[in-house]
Amino acid sequence: MKLKITLTKSLIACRVNQIKTAHCLGLKKINNQVIKDDTPAIHGMIKTISHLVVVEKVSDTKEQK
Repeated sequence: MKLKITLTKSLIACRVNQIKTAHCLGLKKINNQVIKDDTPAIHGMIKTISHLVVVEKVSDTKEQK
């Protein structure tokens, strides 16, 4: 299973650790989207910036097409 993560709010007024977490996920601008594996480490990162992102589950079959 994979997760589609979309940054929906700005990082301007956020704490440094939240900005670094978003950058580690590959999110730098509003409406950036990344697809990551569903792992505990990614869940921890999402929890840190949960108020800034929208997360959707994506099945692996859609990724292969």
